[in-house]
Amino acid sequence: MLFDSKLRQELARGFGATLVVILTIVITMMLIRVLGQAANGAVAPADVVLLMGYAALSHLPTILALSLFIAIVVTLGRMYRDSEMAIWFSSGVALTRFVAPVLRVSWPVLLVVAVLVLLVWPWGNRSSAELRERYEQRSDLSRVTPGVFQTSRDGRRVFFIDKRSDESMNARGVFVLASGERDDSLTSARSAHLETIGSDRFLVLDTGQRNQTDRQTGEHALASFVRYQLLVGEQQVQSASSRSPKTIATVELLLNPTPRNQGELVWRLGLVFGAVNLVLLAIGLAAINPRRATNWNLLFALLGFVVYYNLINLSQAWVSSGRFELGPALAMVHGGALALALSLVWWRDHGTVWRPWRLGGGQAPS
Repeated sequence: MLFDSKLRQELARGFGATLVVILTIVITMMLIRVLGQAANGAVAPADVVLLMGYAALSHLPTILALSLFIAIVVTLGRMYRDSEMAIWFSSGVALTRFVAPVLRVSWPVLLVVAVLVLLVWPWGNRSSAELRERYEQRSDLSRVTPGVFQTSRDGRRVFFIDKRSDESMNARGVFVLASGERDDSLTSARSAHLETIGSDRFLVLDTGQRNQTDRQTGEHALASFVRYQLLVGEQQVQSASSRSPKTIATVELLLNPTPRNQGELVWRLGLVFGAVNLVLLAIGLAAINPRRATNWNLLFALLGFVVYYNLINLSQAWVSSGRFELGPALAMVHGGALALALSLVWWRDHGTVWRPWRLGGGQAPS
């Protein structure tokens, strides 16, 4: 039918253009953020591309839902503004008739959102957390690049080495500047290597000296040594899934219904239900008066999107704290949004939409 094909064509074009714009903005912001973390030593420079990919997968469900929402509002709003909707209404096509073609365009996007949230989201978070933890839990010496000053994980030591052998983790020409609660020390050594004693890891300095200064009294102490040990505190990389519900698979969340796990499950299911409800909300929020060439409908639609997604985050906090159970929280937030969307479409379809043939009290032309 001409009505269905025309509407689906315009929605597909609008969704594609909106997705490209939003995705470009988000990826640029993520690139700046990850590069800043790499420059500060929080992540490995070699992992920047991988971390960006995991971050993009994490944000993609929200980006897809927002792009689809904006595309529906903009497309239908243009049809109102150009009086195309008045023509369809005068031909006997109700606003509820637009629901079916919109859902035909939207269901592949909604399916992708569901797969990303329920399956890809925990995998991406787990992989990203393991990359960060693996880099953070590397020894201080292994993080040092020859010729570059490097701060330790706790921020109390600054290392500098002249040369390093990656195979044996031995270093030559080592300088360590350490800051304690009361004193500062500068330690230099000809060489250094790593040793594991029990569950702790030590940086062993060979043949050097240590200059210590008390900040309160100003006293100096100089000592020479043949062997000196520094605790670098490396521990084995632990599984990220044991610490954060964001990294746990959806099936495991269902099998282990703790408050934190149920809160995460409410958030994941909320993104899926929210994407569906936003499609219906967009149909009702797109209506404008063609006599007023304004974009207030898009502004109100974006405001509604922000409020809705904040309610999803709030429902997660409610369930995680034990105030609500999973079912009531989903019913209250998303059931209420569905009722609001259907009521708005019904309201728009029964006299509140600007229809010129009703101004004189006449009937719609056949």
